[in-house]
Amino acid sequence: MKSGFVAILGRPNVGKSTLLNGLLNRHISIITDKPQTTRNTIKGIYNSDEAQIIFVDTPGIHKPHAKLGEEMNNMAYSAAHDVDVSLLVVDASLPFKEGDLFLVEHLDIKNTPLIIVFNKIDKTRLDKSIELKNKYLSFFPNAHIIETVATERFNIDELLKLIVELLPEGPRYYEEDVVSDKDEVFFIKEIIREKVLKILKEEVPHSIAIYVDNIDYQSNPLHIIASIIVEKDSQKGIVIGKNGARIKLIGSRSREGIEAYLHKHVYLELFVKVDSDWRNKESSLARYGYKKEKK
Repeated sequence: MKSGFVAILGRPNVGKSTLLNGLLNRHISIITDKPQTTRNTIKGIYNSDEAQIIFVDTPGIHKPHAKLGEEMNNMAYSAAHDVDVSLLVVDASLPFKEGDLFLVEHLDIKNTPLIIVFNKIDKTRLDKSIELKNKYLSFFPNAHIIETVATERFNIDELLKLIVELLPEGPRYYEEDVVSDKDEVFFIKEIIREKVLKILKEEVPHSIAIYVDNIDYQSNPLHIIASIIVEKDSQKGIVIGKNGARIKLIGSRSREGIEAYLHKHVYLELFVKVDSDWRNKESSLARYGYKKEKK
């Protein structure tokens, strides 16, 4: 059988997480319209009779403005070195710009087969699409090319076939019922962060982290205490909202998401805490799970 690791790489907001969810046909990676939603590498595992594919969703590669951004880029760069196939996801609806140049100049993917996935192909014109493909082929002349609309799962099966063709022969690295390498705590944090990102305004989401303080596995309903971390006192007020209305909404939607994930009743307590400039503090990045693990 075929098996191996496949990195999903690209700039922020090109549809990497949507593509992963489409490839697995289940919700593994959170999705919002905010850039840099994905902050960790997340493995999603695809199983069929002929193959096991371990997809590695990565943070969007961008010019970093804080240590958090540097760590996110390092996660993506590292993932590109440790896989059998790389998928470079491109937003086909946008022209090639400075951020795209930054990505292709910093991404070392010469040693593995590369598939360039032109996503959101339904939102562009044919001439613009051809121009963009030629631009990327000038950097990666040996790359395979495929078009997708990840939100509609358009061409997803063809992409899976191509990936299987490029993978080496190998064993199953995970049991067939395993769908991700992440644990329950990780997904609980991501569910809360997804609801925060969808409810809050533009300036606050990048300053948000989630920390699970405690889970009482003996209680019924399951009692979870978690903290929404912000960088400033003013942001704390935004998250809480007038008379606590916004934090109640975040809590309600988070609880619903966690219950759907865990398939059990949940009692969720949320607190908002200030950790000044946490995105530039090594200790805070480690505490909230954003430091790349050293091998």
